[in-house]
Amino acid sequence: MMLRQEESTLLELLGNLQIRVQVAHRTQCTADWRDLDYVPEFNRLYFIMDGEGWLKVDGRECFPKPGQLCLMPAFVKQSYSAVPDKPPFSKYWCHFNAGVGPFDLFQWIDAPLCIDAPDPQRMQRLFAELAELNARPSLVSLLREKAVMLEILSSFLESIPVQVLTHRSEEMQRIRIIQDYVESHLQDSLSINDLAASLHLHPNYFISYFKKHFGMPPAKYISRKRMDMARKLLASTSLSVKDVAERTGYPDTHYFAKCFRKETGLSPTEYRSAYA
Repeated sequence: MMLRQEESTLLELLGNLQIRVQVAHRTQCTADWRDLDYVPEFNRLYFIMDGEGWLKVDGRECFPKPGQLCLMPAFVKQSYSAVPDKPPFSKYWCHFNAGVGPFDLFQWIDAPLCIDAPDPQRMQRLFAELAELNARPSLVSLLREKAVMLEILSSFLESIPVQVLTHRSEEMQRIRIIQDYVESHLQDSLSINDLAASLHLHPNYFISYFKKHFGMPPAKYISRKRMDMARKLLASTSLSVKDVAERTGYPDTHYFAKCFRKETGLSPTEYRSAYA
C-alpha cells in the first residue's frame, strides 16, 4: 500500500486533476488489429467484452480475458495485436488524459496492465454511457462524460494497491517538503525566498516549479492552507477569533475576517455557529 506521506502528497496534487476524454467507443476488432512499439500521448483503457488479444506495455505482457479492465498508460512504449486463429476482442475502450500538475496521473502511480473488473455489469453500463456521451458532445454531456470517466477510474484505482512510481519518488519528496514547510509555518510571514530556500532553488525558478505542480501561485496556495486551518480551528476548538487569526498568519483580525468571509461566504463567528 502507498505510504501515508506519499498518499497525502498525491491527494494534494489530485486537487488539480484535469480529465479529458478524447474518444470512447465499443469496437469489434478485426484479425489485423495490430500496432507495435508506439508511445502515445494519451492513456488507453479497455473493458473486454469477449474474444482474445495480446497487449504489451513497458515489457509487461497480458492476454486479457472478458470482464477485465486493461490500462495502457501514456508516454510508455506499448504494443497490441489480435491472436492468430482466435476470435479478436470485442471491447469498450477510451483514450483519455488525466493531468496532475505537469504529468499525467499514471506518470505518478504504478498500475497493473490488466485486472478483473470489480463489477463487470456496472462497468459495462459505465462504458456504454461514456461512449454515448462522447458521441453527442454538448455542455451537459461533456460535464457528465468527465463524471463517468472519474467513476470508472475510481473503480479501477479502488481495485489495485496504489503506489508511486519509483522514479517519481524524488519528485514526490520535493513536493512534500514544500507542503510540510507551509504547514509548519502558517502563522509566520511566509515569503517566496523562504519557500525557495527549503528546496535550494532560485526564487524565480521556484515560482514556475510551484505553479506547474500545484496549479496555482504560491501566495494563493498559502492563503488556501491558512483558510483550511482556520476552518478546522473554528470548528474544533474554543480559541477566540483573534487567536485563530494569529495562528493562521493574520495579525490583523479584521483583515482575517474579511479574507475568511471571501473564502467561505461566512464570518468566522457565523462559521463556528454553523459547524462547531
